[in-house]
This record gives sequence, C-alpha cells and structure tokens, in this order.
Amino acid sequence: MIEAVRVLVLNQTYEPINVCGARRAVRMMLLGKAETIEVDGFMVRSERLNFRLPVVIRLLHYVRVPRKAEAPFSKKNVFRRDGHTCQYCGSPNELTLDHISPLSRGGRTTWENVVCCCRKCNARKGNRLPEEAEMRLLRPARKPRYYSFEWMNPRMTASPHLRWEKYLDLFGGS
Repeated sequence: MIEAVRVLVLNQTYEPINVCGARRAVRMMLLGKAETIEVDGFMVRSERLNFRLPVVIRLLHYVRVPRKAEAPFSKKNVFRRDGHTCQYCGSPNELTLDHISPLSRGGRTTWENVVCCCRKCNARKGNRLPEEAEMRLLRPARKPRYYSFEWMNPRMTASPHLRWEKYLDLFGGS
C-alpha cells in the first residue's frame, strides 16, 4: 500500500522539484533530510515510531535543480503554451494543432509555426497562410522562455492530492 502513495517534494524554498514514493519520503524524513509539510490520513506504525504518512515534504537544504534551456516540443506543451484556446478565435472547444505555414508549402513543425486551433478555424484556414484566409493570430507563436515545473515532470499534470495544489500554483504548475 505504501508503494502506491505519491509524495510531492519541495525544495527548501517551497519550490516543487519532484514526486517520489512514500517509502523514499519516509526514508528522507527519518534521515533528517526532509520535514513533513502535509500529511495523509494513513498511519505508519513500526516498533518504535508512529506517524502519519506524508503527501508533501520539504527538503531541509537547498538543492540546485538544473533546468533545460527549452521545453520539449509536443502537442500537450503547445496546448499549455496557448492556454488551451484557439489562437484564431479564442474558443476552448474541439482543439487541434495548426501549422501557420502549411507543411505542403514548406512549413515545419516548430514552436514558431504551430499553434492551438479549433476544428472550425482549422477547416476555414485550410492549406493557406493566415493572411490569405483573412485570419489573424491572437498572439504570435513563440518558443516558451522558461521550462515550467509542470513541463519538467509530466506526472504533475493531474495532482492526486488536493493538498498539492497550493504548492504547485505558486510556481505555475497544474
């Protein structure tokens, strides 16, 4: 049972840096490397100790976490960058990806050429440039300037604990 519980690990500055299993979290606490911030309802009992199972722990010493220079290009990350809205009309419904400069015209699948688009606008634009279809982007397609924790750790897209949300919201996660 303890293997199934996931624990959010915060840096000394309360920045989320990882997700680990409860067994590893308990080990870090017992070794004096981390402290419990939020607990679950489950009790952990041993011959000498009784304590509640943690769901959020904080490291007692700051750990420098290297961030990659750029976020990996993926459909999910394009949706995140564009806020899950069509970049032509602003609709959040029936989303897909659109190549600003179509592949058939030499366009490439890059951050600067792909945007989130609803099916209706994608069909209207077709195999044309936005100017030819008399459409305008709400904002230009750009490579993200930062590498968000949510993008670094895909397991964070849906937090299993409501107690995690306040720590993830501070740093633009979930």
